Amino acid sequence: MDLIRPFLDYEFMRNALFAVLLIMPLFAILGTMVVNNGMAFFSDALGHSALTGVGIGVLLGMSDYEWPMIVFAVVFALLMNRVRHASRGRADTVIGVFSSCGVALGLVLLSRGGNFQSYQSLLIGDILNVTPDRLWVLLAALAAVIVVWMFSFNRFLAVSISPTLAKTHRVAVWLYDRLLVVVTAVVVMLSIRIVGLLIINAMLILPAAASRNVARSMRSYHVLAMVFGLFSGLLGLVLSYYNEAAAPGPMIVLCAASVFFGTLFLARKK
Repeated sequence: MDLIRPFLDYEFMRNALFAVLLIMPLFAILGTMVVNNGMAFFSDALGHSALTGVGIGVLLGMSDYEWPMIVFAVVFALLMNRVRHASRGRADTVIGVFSSCGVALGLVLLSRGGNFQSYQSLLIGDILNVTPDRLWVLLAALAAVIVVWMFSFNRFLAVSISPTLAKTHRVAVWLYDRLLVVVTAVVVMLSIRIVGLLIINAMLILPAAASRNVARSMRSYHVLAMVFGLFSGLLGLVLSYYNEAAAPGPMIVLCAASVFFGTLFLARKK
């Protein structure tokens, strides 16, 4: 706490701290199921599609491009998910094609007016400029995800383990498969301005992947993912504060990566 206390005098640092306390648990809860379903590349492709959503918003003359981002991301995610299940090719190949198209189309749309540089902040995000309004949005998103998990977790888990087995237990596989995709798309888009599309997938995946290395039950899997996420977020924010040359987002990812490799070493040692 002695390391955290000095920057609490600054409002922008307090807002950044609150953002970490909301985003990292949100990512941890969602990341566990993303990892279970082998959707790491899927969520990465969603982040890349944000550029196209912004480009559509610009073409429509909208000053706030968040809604176009969310709508396009949901449509993009559902289409990618359908093609992923229907294609005879490898899933990672299909996702790679969608990811490339999402980036390319976004760059084309944003470069039409020659003002692409004004949107480069989307690449790395800016957690230090998070506003109180955005914090309320993140709190609402966290509450919504918790409610969805409380009522649907067992079904999500059954679908991730075996869709065929889930069907025999009368689980609507198509519904929960698409619900997970839509929730992931909305959360990624709501967080993209803060985290940045280049590293948002790492923040989403690393705490859950680290937890999976050492967890011995589904409960410990979720608890450890949340602990690792919060630890990485707080440590990265503190280290960034005391090292002005390091941006908070990348520093958080490096901390999360260190936790992942540490748990991987422990798992192999055991």
